[in-house]
Amino acid sequence: MTTTLLPPRYVMDRPAQTAVPHEPVDFSAYCQDLFGALSRSDQRRWGEVYVRGLLDVPGRKTPARITEEVLGRRAVQQIQQFVNQSPWPCRPVRERLAHRISRALQAEAWCFDEVVFTKNGDRSVGVARQYAPSLERTVNCQLALATSLAGRYGGVPVSWQLLLPQRWDRDEALRTQAHVPPDERAKPRWRYVLEAIDEMLEEWYLEPLPVLVDWRCDGDVTPLLHGLEARGLAYLVEVAPTVAVTLPRPCAGSAPGRGTLSELARHAVQHRKRMPIAWQDRATSRMRQSQVLSMPALLLAEARLGTAAGRPLPERPPQRPRHLIADWPYGRPAPRTYWLTNLPARRIADVLPLAQLRALCGNSLARLQQDFGLGDFEGRSFRGWHHHVTLASVALGYDTLRRPRAVPPGSAGSVGSPGQVGSVG
Repeated sequence: MTTTLLPPRYVMDRPAQTAVPHEPVDFSAYCQDLFGALSRSDQRRWGEVYVRGLLDVPGRKTPARITEEVLGRRAVQQIQQFVNQSPWPCRPVRERLAHRISRALQAEAWCFDEVVFTKNGDRSVGVARQYAPSLERTVNCQLALATSLAGRYGGVPVSWQLLLPQRWDRDEALRTQAHVPPDERAKPRWRYVLEAIDEMLEEWYLEPLPVLVDWRCDGDVTPLLHGLEARGLAYLVEVAPTVAVTLPRPCAGSAPGRGTLSELARHAVQHRKRMPIAWQDRATSRMRQSQVLSMPALLLAEARLGTAAGRPLPERPPQRPRHLIADWPYGRPAPRTYWLTNLPARRIADVLPLAQLRALCGNSLARLQQDFGLGDFEGRSFRGWHHHVTLASVALGYDTLRRPRAVPPGSAGSVGSPGQVGSVG
């Protein structure tokens, strides 16, 4: 793979629009397009039935309710077999969805979000009592990574990964019961991100876009950044103020050359002014005023890392330098948000609107839970879980395509923790 740094494609400061004309989306044609890669006609038919049920059935989306609503009769065994046991592949469906959504939403970024599926039992694939960073607490759950395409008209998750805990590496009985493939093992979270990116770049041939991810609860961001830079990708990674960096010398109160991002921000304020910027709020299309810091950032972990995701690190520094950008609102004693980015420092006013796309993806994940049955899956198998989340994304994709495309409603700051999915048995 080439390591040439590709230019980020992010679109800013467009005139606000109340609605964008679009062609009506025929549901059957949409399903025929996405399920066209499935070899069997019955798989394509049950895929359409299941997605229609996720769209139309009120309340909990169970197999019984889906078949009664869509077919007028119960066909629980048949639809459970389609979701849980049938060996149809998810990847071609996800790829077709990704290309369609990318065009429709005028995608500007790839967003990665943790999704928490809280559980009562301990036999469903990937379940363990584990720490969920997005909830900042330990729960009995499945942890997943949703990869969304995000643009000014919203976001849709097009790829899913189930994050297996260490317990599932050791317990062969659990793995056999849930039909976990032999090559599926617990991995660092940054590897899941890079594997999803490689699939989109090398198998789906999607246009490379800036990567948005929240890394505040992970101790070491260096492997992720190196992996993104080795792939020539632009990124905006939200990090914790405690990330270790090299400080300019001298810096009172810290060991020479060592400190944290928060100390680096305080040092910057002592030596330079915070910059006032005007930027366009995506939620309201209004111009807002903020003040930010921007300065080069060198992580202390750089010297300890030899490779990232099995790829050699670049022999020379990245073509774009790495910067700390801190959102420091007026009247606050410390920054509100810290990002590490390789986006051009001269385009700081673009960073805050780009960061808002993560909130749009959060809204989409919340809608998947509330309206499209993301947490209603009753099976326990690895294959069934992937089938269900893929079909839920297909349902959200159709709903997104059929809606008038307008400036996203609601406040980007009101999302909270959209990635939690309600408890199921």
